Amino acid sequence: MKAAVVASFTAPLEILERSIPEPAEGEVLVRLETCGLCHTDIHAAHGDWPVKPTVPFVPGHEGVGIVEKLGAGVTDRTVGERVAIPWLGYACGECRYCIDGRETLCERQQNSGYSIDGAFAEYAVASARYVVPVPEGITSLDAAPLTCAGVTTYKALKVAHIVPSEKVAVFGVGGLGHLAVQYARILGGSVIAVDIENPKLDLARELGADHVVNAAEVDPVDAIKAIGGADVAVVLAASPRVFEQAFASLNRGGRLICVALPADQEMSISIFETVLKGISVIGSIVGTRQDLSEVFALHAAGRTKIIAETRTLDQVNEAIAEVLSGQVLARLVFEF
Repeated sequence: MKAAVVASFTAPLEILERSIPEPAEGEVLVRLETCGLCHTDIHAAHGDWPVKPTVPFVPGHEGVGIVEKLGAGVTDRTVGERVAIPWLGYACGECRYCIDGRETLCERQQNSGYSIDGAFAEYAVASARYVVPVPEGITSLDAAPLTCAGVTTYKALKVAHIVPSEKVAVFGVGGLGHLAVQYARILGGSVIAVDIENPKLDLARELGADHVVNAAEVDPVDAIKAIGGADVAVVLAASPRVFEQAFASLNRGGRLICVALPADQEMSISIFETVLKGISVIGSIVGTRQDLSEVFALHAAGRTKIIAETRTLDQVNEAIAEVLSGQVLARLVFEF
């Protein structure tokens, strides 16, 4: 099978021929149809974060494909079933976080395309318990971005506890942001989209944003305050400066939802402002299997729209360069 492999954090990915893996006990073998390119895959390939993957490894955690083989003991999946391979590749199922519905906080978790090989390949093995069935009526092209970009932003807006009519500022309109705009609308928010690219802001308007702010042309804090401030600010842009701008744009009682993971991890916010204005700073990691099922259900019901362009796996390094350039409108998806 063909796979895109990270052999070094300082070199391009290599397209290699590998043997098709065999599913171990509790695993399934999936023949991939699509896999989205997430910025996390780029951070992984570059070794940007404190806990680095072990090279060589295969990135990819927006994989969608067909179950071709079952490992020993698998009874809840079937051959021929279409499933998604998400970021949460495995969790223990026994700790307090798994038991109370916060499985993405499990300290024993394994992550697809990071600590275990992911879906930048024609075949992948995955835990049968942690793949998620993809409903009929959703194309594999659409399902791929929903598997991470969708479930990540959906969970972020769930933990924000939006009250209908509250102003929700989405900082960064792209693969995640174009979905965050839609989920904020579904939850009853009035959406302010912030980006530095006018085509992305035009897309945000098309998807229902009530206001747009080009942070390259105006101070986004002043612009947001001029329309009444934000009650919730969701940060999807990988820059500490954007986190600080989002915090400064908040009204009293506002919630700063931290999602992006910049390589530079430090941001500076005022303790005085946090306390006196009653601001909450909330970290939101990718959603659970249940969250992803809800994301799929919303899309199957026609409530969301995916904006994506396709690439081949041979174009993986060019695709990474496209994403880093900031010119990709929303999501790039590899088709197999």
